[in-house]
Amino acid sequence: MENLIKRVLVSDHAIKIIDQLRERHGQLMFHQSGGCCDGSSPMCFPKGELMLNENDVKLGTIHGCDFFMSKDQFEYWKHTQLTVDVTTGRGASFSLEIPLGLRFVIKSRLYTDGEREHLAPVQPAEEV
Repeated sequence: MENLIKRVLVSDHAIKIIDQLRERHGQLMFHQSGGCCDGSSPMCFPKGELMLNENDVKLGTIHGCDFFMSKDQFEYWKHTQLTVDVTTGRGASFSLEIPLGLRFVIKSRLYTDGEREHLAPVQPAEEV
């Protein structure tokens, strides 16, 4: 099988924070809902803590963590490659990094024409 273009990546700085959170909370997962304000930021939870349903899709895995997004949000982002990064400042969510005085953020870029032909498929959350 040819190499597929990943839909979601993770920065080196975010990897370090994920490692800290995993040490404390065990296996992790990410979800980006599409709500307003911080609801549109990626949120990190202990794996299985957030109930997923037919309205969510799995975009891929970052540093051993499944990354999900609501289908409605994915419609806006499907043309872009996402990179999970981290920045200082407290967000207003229940994400695990918030007590550290940090918050995960998304950086994005549009796919090239050639990349769009080789994108990794998304997977319905209920099939994961």
